Amino acid sequence: MPIHNANSESRRRFLQGAAAFVASLVSPALLPAWARAGTLNDVSGEPALQGRHFNLRVSHRTHRIDGRQGHALLVNGQLPAPLLRWREGDTVTIHVTNHLQEDTSIHWHGLLLPYQMDGVPGVSFPGIRPGETFTYEFPLLQSGTYWYHSHSGLQEQQGHYGPIIIEPKDPDPVKFDREFVLVLSDWTFEHPHRLFAKLKKMSHIYNLQQRTMKDFFADVRAHGFTQALTERKHWGAMRMNPTDIADVTATTYTYLINGHSPAANWKGLFMPGERLRLRFINASAMSIFNVRIPGLPLTVIQADGLNVQPVETDEFQIGVAETFDVLVSPAEGAYTIMAESNDRSGYARATLSTQAGLTAEVPALRPRPTLTMKDMAMDHAAMAHSAMNHADVHHAGHRVQQSHDHAKGPGVVGLAQYPVNRLDERPLGLEDEPHRVLVYTDLKSLVRNPDTRVPQRELELHLTSNMERYMWSFDGVKFSEVREPIVFQEGERLRLTMVNDTMMPHPIHLHGMFFDVVNGADDFKPRKHTVVIKPGEKMAVDITADAVGDWAFHCHLLYHMHAGMMRIVSVRSSE
Repeated sequence: MPIHNANSESRRRFLQGAAAFVASLVSPALLPAWARAGTLNDVSGEPALQGRHFNLRVSHRTHRIDGRQGHALLVNGQLPAPLLRWREGDTVTIHVTNHLQEDTSIHWHGLLLPYQMDGVPGVSFPGIRPGETFTYEFPLLQSGTYWYHSHSGLQEQQGHYGPIIIEPKDPDPVKFDREFVLVLSDWTFEHPHRLFAKLKKMSHIYNLQQRTMKDFFADVRAHGFTQALTERKHWGAMRMNPTDIADVTATTYTYLINGHSPAANWKGLFMPGERLRLRFINASAMSIFNVRIPGLPLTVIQADGLNVQPVETDEFQIGVAETFDVLVSPAEGAYTIMAESNDRSGYARATLSTQAGLTAEVPALRPRPTLTMKDMAMDHAAMAHSAMNHADVHHAGHRVQQSHDHAKGPGVVGLAQYPVNRLDERPLGLEDEPHRVLVYTDLKSLVRNPDTRVPQRELELHLTSNMERYMWSFDGVKFSEVREPIVFQEGERLRLTMVNDTMMPHPIHLHGMFFDVVNGADDFKPRKHTVVIKPGEKMAVDITADAVGDWAFHCHLLYHMHAGMMRIVSVRSSE
């Protein structure tokens, strides 16, 4: 791992000039203390809003990234928003005042709370109108790493997001010397509504990694003319391009860590010999990241705020809205935190080091991946795939053709004919990496699941789309056309099976409750508030309907949700 040490006078002068240049890249006054670079103050110290009573102000102003001015939505004048540090068992009161000229809101992502406090306009409350103050108040029933963001329009894309750490009331089973929050996000200088309008007119407008005739001839050499041509015909029939990995790419996005671009390079300093806890939060609007720290193994100890049995890996994928806590034990020197977008069009980058003047090599972007026939759920050879014993839900190892009675029409192009369980598969593009890559079957809860009942009923839901027309939905019906909610009965245990009929991965989030991911871990299933469902995948989760009220259920790719991939789950009281 190349290390560049600033010992000479000329090197010091260079670094001083570089520091002045970097200062011009970001708006330091807008950065909260926890997100500023190059100090030994970790997030365990003072730079956080702590206690039980809080005042948050939502406003707007210009913001500078890489020297360019853009329009941002801020909380307490900061981007990212302030770090909120709470304690399990407390009741918190948060007064949120809207200084915008439009409605706003705050959703407390992953928190278990009364539905009236969940912060989704039109579902759990009316929203916060300009000039008004809304008071959130709720008990803290859990601990861990979470985050908060606007659930109004496309405000999340403009910087309306921030981290939450809830300290456990009992001693933390994880021991560490220093911790850092690492908030991943994507920034665009285009107005989000203009960006969305462009996607509706031409869904592939941001994809500059299209296949060429050269790729076709390479496929012919690898697989033969007939197979190469047949696959091209299948992709044409699906109205999809196998390079459409991400709708919005580095063509317009700058990828950030703690508000810093790769050029600005956020730095976290540590003392030699320390054990570090890194709290990763993907607060992006649309970007899935593959995260690694070359030269450092990563021990995953928490997923979506809940402790898991420690598992060592070298890379993990983090979907939009997911959180992962990892432990690292770096030696003296510098290490690059590399967060590569899953389409490989760009990256976010930060540095861990023992001295402010140290940096490490930034790995080159790896070749862009392409979707396969398996992602289309048409690869019949893959039907013998899964070795897990989930035949009751996924028909693992059997060639069972999928059929489902959901709405058809212009918003639905294609049906996954042979969806399979893909929990034990590495994410797209990471299949052939020589190092370890985290998959969902690696995750097991640290403690026994609170509800181990066999599900009383099963429900199947399909993720549907017409990518060419940028139409996204559940069961072929977009949110604005839905007439009835999905009804759960209070106290029931049910199995929700989700089938991805689209050619993209979708991070699916249920408010108010956790998914118990059916991954073969029996009574120690990982419990997550957001799960990434691969193309052509059939994933099952168990849910305990213990939260009465109306809850949002949606894809956390912001523009997919905005286009209609959202439903209401209504938990009805048994009384």
